[in-house]
Amino acid sequence: MQYRKFGNTGAEVSALGFGCMRLPVLEDGSVDEAEAISIIRHAIDEGVNYIDTAYPYHGGQSELVVGKALQDGYREKVYLATKLPLWSVHEEADFDRLLNEQLQKLKTDHIDFYLLHAMGKERLEQTVKPLHLVEHMKRAKADGRIRHIGFSFHDSLEAFKEIVDYTDAWEFCQIQYNYININDQAGTEGMRYAASKGLGVIIMEPLLGGRLANLAGHVAAAFPADKTPVEHAFDFLWNQPEVGVVLSGMGSRKQVEDNLLYASRSGVAMLSEEETAVYGKVKAIYDSMSMVGCTGCAYCMPCPFGLNIPEIFKAYNGFGVHGSRNRVKTACEAFEIGPDQCHSCHKCEQICPQHIKISQVMKDITELVK
Repeated sequence: MQYRKFGNTGAEVSALGFGCMRLPVLEDGSVDEAEAISIIRHAIDEGVNYIDTAYPYHGGQSELVVGKALQDGYREKVYLATKLPLWSVHEEADFDRLLNEQLQKLKTDHIDFYLLHAMGKERLEQTVKPLHLVEHMKRAKADGRIRHIGFSFHDSLEAFKEIVDYTDAWEFCQIQYNYININDQAGTEGMRYAASKGLGVIIMEPLLGGRLANLAGHVAAAFPADKTPVEHAFDFLWNQPEVGVVLSGMGSRKQVEDNLLYASRSGVAMLSEEETAVYGKVKAIYDSMSMVGCTGCAYCMPCPFGLNIPEIFKAYNGFGVHGSRNRVKTACEAFEIGPDQCHSCHKCEQICPQHIKISQVMKDITELVK
């Protein structure tokens, strides 16, 4: 395992972090605890020292499983990160209530890296500032319940810079970043801005919800054939000195093994100019095909009216690849509840990290498959 300096925190973190949003699941959708614990521990045994979870992952199961995985001496081997669900904070007392609940679920007396989850301009102004959440984080740091203060982010570059500059208490941040999203959300400019302020930078969605791992044939062909699409995506990130941890939501032992191998070959400035230039070419091809920027995170679920939003969007994105309206129509007809059943309640849009206008896209899909 390769390790990297993490901003000004003093920590050295593994190049690969274990994201616990996409753990292995059973047929009923619940986490396969035995397998999840096994692969988390295997990753730690092989040098991964950053474990990331959050309050809502796997319907609240993720923190419980991680807590079990870190028993038997594993807690002492890792930096543990989890996040405060800002949408559940309505009064100041909610901060301590939720943090203490998370500590109990994770079976620990402290969180090494504690984040305000899915920060953006609106949550900064409507929740973080009026409820003095940064002050609460400082107090939790002072009493030992958390060690480092940070935030995860989904909004514009302008909002990102405003949040970074809001307080000098920030020690790290977590952003969505990959070779497709270089100009989206915080993007390359935001990443470099945060690093210039001494913040450690954690990368989430390095594979854009798995979409960069399963490229269409003609897109994958633009890359040299000496690496898999996954390794190409990770190397783009590890090549950059501002990047600390690259999180991967690993749901199988093979994914863990593959990613451990890729991480062992990682390093800053590992790519030549020619290799770096290829990413721009691949991005141009990919952008010409993408219909909607869904990463499959499923924050939008469950839909009150039963739509499987991520799967519908997956079918729609296929149109950009194969261009076949009939294939999208066939896929939508297979859903028990199709896109035409969207009631435009906008509940999903309030939590979507990608800020997708979901109700409008459902209308677009309905029109396409008429």
